Amino acid sequence: MRRAERNRAQIDFSELNEGDLVVHLEHGIGRFLGLLKLPVAEGRAPASPASLELRPPEKTRLVETEVLALEFAEEAKLYVPLEQAYLVSRYVGAGKKSPPLSSLGDGKWARAKIKAAASIFDYAGKMLAIQAERQMHPGYAFAPDTKWQAEFERSFPFRETPDQMKAIIDTKIDMERPRPMDRLICGDVGFGKTEVAVRAAFKGVMAGKQVAVLAPTTVLAQQHFEVFRQRMLDYPVRIEMLSRFRSQSEQKKVLQLLREGGVDIVIGTHRLISGDVVFKDLGLVVIDEEQRFGVLHKEKFKELFKLVDVLTLSATPIPRTLYLSLVGVKDMSTIETPPLNRLPVETVVSAYDERIIRTAIDRELERQGQVFFLHNRVATIERARDRIVHLCPQARVEIGHGQMDADELEAVMARFIAGKTDVLVCTTIIESGLDIPNANTIIIDRADQFGLADLYQLRGRVGRAEHKAYAYLLLPREMMTIGAARKRISAIKQYSSLGAGFRIAMRDLEIRGAGSILGTAQSGHIVAVGFDLYCQLLKQAVTQLKGEKPRLRLDVDLQLDFVVTNEAEFVPATKTRSGGLQSAEALGKAPLLERIPAFISVAYVSDSALRIRAYRSVAEVTSHEQLDRLRRDWRDRFGPLPPAVDNLFALIKIKLAAAESGVSRVEVRERKLMLTRHGDFILVAGKFPRLVAAKIDQYPREIQELIKKL
Repeated sequence: MRRAERNRAQIDFSELNEGDLVVHLEHGIGRFLGLLKLPVAEGRAPASPASLELRPPEKTRLVETEVLALEFAEEAKLYVPLEQAYLVSRYVGAGKKSPPLSSLGDGKWARAKIKAAASIFDYAGKMLAIQAERQMHPGYAFAPDTKWQAEFERSFPFRETPDQMKAIIDTKIDMERPRPMDRLICGDVGFGKTEVAVRAAFKGVMAGKQVAVLAPTTVLAQQHFEVFRQRMLDYPVRIEMLSRFRSQSEQKKVLQLLREGGVDIVIGTHRLISGDVVFKDLGLVVIDEEQRFGVLHKEKFKELFKLVDVLTLSATPIPRTLYLSLVGVKDMSTIETPPLNRLPVETVVSAYDERIIRTAIDRELERQGQVFFLHNRVATIERARDRIVHLCPQARVEIGHGQMDADELEAVMARFIAGKTDVLVCTTIIESGLDIPNANTIIIDRADQFGLADLYQLRGRVGRAEHKAYAYLLLPREMMTIGAARKRISAIKQYSSLGAGFRIAMRDLEIRGAGSILGTAQSGHIVAVGFDLYCQLLKQAVTQLKGEKPRLRLDVDLQLDFVVTNEAEFVPATKTRSGGLQSAEALGKAPLLERIPAFISVAYVSDSALRIRAYRSVAEVTSHEQLDRLRRDWRDRFGPLPPAVDNLFALIKIKLAAAESGVSRVEVRERKLMLTRHGDFILVAGKFPRLVAAKIDQYPREIQELIKKL
């Protein structure tokens, strides 16, 4: 389960589109020109244009083979056969600028890789030191669940989704451990992250500890306050709130109660981390919508809450958490299953058009719903309201934005939540976490001015009830064709299914630039080597620093003269005109037994993008369990394995066996098995071992056995 979890949170780098920048592990940054079918002389794999025989001699036929065409600096082209596609991944940088293409054959790429690796190693060292410090300090081990806890959890009005249940269980296990918890829970808006926090908080209070819940905005803090109070009505739990909605005297009273231990759960904005807030016995901190807090706040959290359990909730994890979680430096649960009867939000992208606005509002009002109209400029928000009143005279319209007087804003929000307002013209103050099930249409004016993550969050404000929800992203007319905004919006449409927060944050990383992610020094390396390779290097650095053996790709060189790894080269014994079989000798090849195929055939996986992904997953196998899992997956997905794929798996088994015995090269020439270990051949009784199996397809098995005997 653990490993599957790790694999799930990963980003898919195999979706290549023509014109994308890609990273080739050995040659650097190039541009992907697409999949080409190249004519190749039979029995010869394409390496580069130079090696293609244009005028074939009489005897050889031309066969077509599929390659990935990459372009490097000075228009140099490189053709990569599909079975080596794992060397190529999508380039995702950390800046707005695209990097220059690498030149084939100069040492610059190798140097950039070495430099990045060294710097990453230091960075990982620092990260792990912080982590190790958390591990060393004994935290508080919470007691197992009480009877009240079970009763409290049964009162949850909805069915938990499997992911949600898993997140709850993981969180409790972490709380019961003697070291401080540091868990990140990622889940889309409305997928039930808050319930995880509510249960954790209740568990904390049952153990006699105080719990702090931090939210980025006052409105959200207010809503959490209501939710927590509602859920814990029947229990003797005292819940208070600290935010600018409270008067000075009220705040003073709450602060005093916190010091004396009279408050069990306190919910608030960053007001909670001011110097005058002192807890009697703090046991758990919940940080909601963590991506909305600034760097300084986050550093302060780290300082203040080093020894208490921390639970972080985030809907679009900002990249930093994305990395650390990918690397396994942070514990992470993902909630990806939407609650029952949840429909995806219908997203419409169009030029600004008042007719669209009018029909959208009318349709929503007809079904007694409410509408968010998002206009993110306070200076002109009054004008926007007047336009809407003019378009829909029957609607009750109000304004809400962050520069209003606190009480006034709270009143507006309260009226909207109570359903006394039809249309709320507002700024992004509604973005975080608000849960208003009755509002099921959102109209976003000037959508080009938002980052992807924001648009995604905003769209998640609607569609929380059983009704179909609509999101309208309006762009100025002249913007409908150009640039990054359009690309961003099309990404939102593309990922309109629920649970796409991860992929979105990923695309955003790419489009917006992830400058501050790992500090400036690190983002330079991301630009230099691309995000995928950066993550791989980071993972290696971490395992190395932890003193574990890094699980690298299997670095074993296979040269087997009886195996064909490219479909184009594979010729089963062919019939001659007279109907007799023509042997390999007659075709002018070495008098060898037929060769056995080991590749993923077009007939088995017809879609080339899937085939690239398949080769990539084969290349990433580092253990027998992974190989078995891959085998099962493929059988489910593509059907029973043909002999060629079976043989491909047999080759991986040889590689696994070789890697376990420290063998770096396996070569078979005319039945002689030449194994290289630490630069020397391995001889048995002074000779190379020979393969003796009667049938050629038994060779892989025999090689495996011989290597295991070493």
